[in-house]
Amino acid sequence: MLMRSDPFRELDRFTEQVLGTAARPAAMPMDAWRDGDEFIVEFDLAGISADSLDLDVENNVVTVRAERAPVDPGREMLAAERPRGVFSRQLVLGNNLDTGRITADYHDGVLRLVIPVAEKAKPRKITIGRADESKAITEDQKVITEDGSPVREPAGV
Repeated sequence: MLMRSDPFRELDRFTEQVLGTAARPAAMPMDAWRDGDEFIVEFDLAGISADSLDLDVENNVVTVRAERAPVDPGREMLAAERPRGVFSRQLVLGNNLDTGRITADYHDGVLRLVIPVAEKAKPRKITIGRADESKAITEDQKVITEDGSPVREPAGV
């Protein structure tokens, strides 16, 4: 059996693994979409142990870190195309998302983040009063501040 060898193919394969391509990022491809009042982000991390995943949130930046263990040096590899080592990816989130309530789930090699929309960013209806009538706010109506927290009346009023 004859095998044709291309010495530059191995260099191309190595470059694609390290730098990725426009169509395929190097180590952590993701999908992201909005579903109602939540943003969903999924990262493909096949072969990564859940114990090696790390997720940090700081100043509206989510950082995902993962590590794939190196190949056993005593193993004679016939092909080694999967990237190894530590991978990191950062997402810059807008102020309209509630980073304090992000949830994460890792199942079947997919890390899924659910990021809820902040209360302050949700659309709300504002009633328009007339100059000739005054209207008190009832229990079922909420007035919220810019950060999404409800307005409370001062004590003794």
